[in-house]
Amino acid sequence: MATPAFEIDGRPIGNGHKPYIIAEVSGNHMGDLDKALALIDVAKEAGANAVKFQTYEAHTITLDSDAPAFIVQEDLWKGKKLYELYEKAQTPFAWHEALFAKAAAVGITAFSAPFDHSAVDLLESLNCPAYKIASCELVDIPLLKKVAATGKPLILSTGMATPAEIEEAQETVKTAGATQVALLHCISGYPTPYADANIATIAALRATYALPTGISDHTIGNTVPVAATALGACIIEKHICLGAGAGAVDEAFSLSPEELRQMVLACNQAYEATGAVTLAPTPSESDSLRFRRSLYFTDDIPAGGLIAETAVRSLRPAGGL
Repeated sequence: MATPAFEIDGRPIGNGHKPYIIAEVSGNHMGDLDKALALIDVAKEAGANAVKFQTYEAHTITLDSDAPAFIVQEDLWKGKKLYELYEKAQTPFAWHEALFAKAAAVGITAFSAPFDHSAVDLLESLNCPAYKIASCELVDIPLLKKVAATGKPLILSTGMATPAEIEEAQETVKTAGATQVALLHCISGYPTPYADANIATIAALRATYALPTGISDHTIGNTVPVAATALGACIIEKHICLGAGAGAVDEAFSLSPEELRQMVLACNQAYEATGAVTLAPTPSESDSLRFRRSLYFTDDIPAGGLIAETAVRSLRPAGGL
């Protein structure tokens, strides 16, 4: 089943194109605009196709509450109050104009994941070229409708979602005006164990929904993105940081600048290596054909003489019979 055309900022994404690699800044700017700007340079220099932000402030995403429901129970941030975590990780609304201007200046596409209606309004004022819906927001139907109504390309992340929730989300955005929709397989575990990555799901999502499909990966390293590319993922999203040991909020499952460069290279190589089903000699094999075996006489045989079996051998190259 063919997937529909999808592109971001003029770059086609899907069958016949190298994977579209998104460098996710998240909260790894550590509350410092200069670091956020530097991460845009990191994404560009590593060869990523886009840099992505998360557009929220603590007060737009949660309440400043000590109630048990507002305390993280698992993962890296166990015991943290949601408000304090998001206050640390937020990309302030006031930064966005500078971030988008920086991305334009260095020549890399920038877009974001909005977490409420005010975030969409802000991003629209900056002519954001595409939108990502984060996994936890996949069930926020009013937000989906708001984003879809922009008519911009829309990526839906499916972490934790059931088939019914994915179906409702993609039907909602299509009905609300989205004409270009892609899905990302995602495991919302931080970091995600390899055994939970389940990247076989990528092909199932693509077959079920006939949409461009990729992965938002939270494992450590680049093994999963590379393997996902070989399985047909056309979008790869991975968190980035300025380097290990700085204490960035998502550092444990983020790539350093050099690791990002290596991932971009490896994913592109995996894409090229996957190729197409081929049961015939390839161009690189053309010279090797002459090294196939053929039959040669190994003894001098007089005219009219009988040819003994021991006088004929199967040998390389292919210049004999």
